[in-house]
Amino acid sequence: MVEEPLIEFPCKFPIKMMGRDTPNFRIAAKNLIESHVGPITDDAIEVNLSSNANFVSVTITIIAKSQQQLDDIYRDASGHDDVLIAL
Repeated sequence: MVEEPLIEFPCKFPIKMMGRDTPNFRIAAKNLIESHVGPITDDAIEVNLSSNANFVSVTITIIAKSQQQLDDIYRDASGHDDVLIAL
């Protein structure tokens, strides 16, 4: 029996990263994704501050081309010093 893939590619896919609210984190989050998908427009980026404004989530919606691409993005995000959580 062949299992159906959970995601059909290509598709829009939001990637959320959380970290401390510093200019470096926001730049690092964008650069990390761009290294895998190319230039990202500002309308593909959503930023939300935590209630005490110490932390920020950056959600970048991409057109994902494959599971391998997503795996590579999450591996890089999880290994980045400024990224506390990647979803």
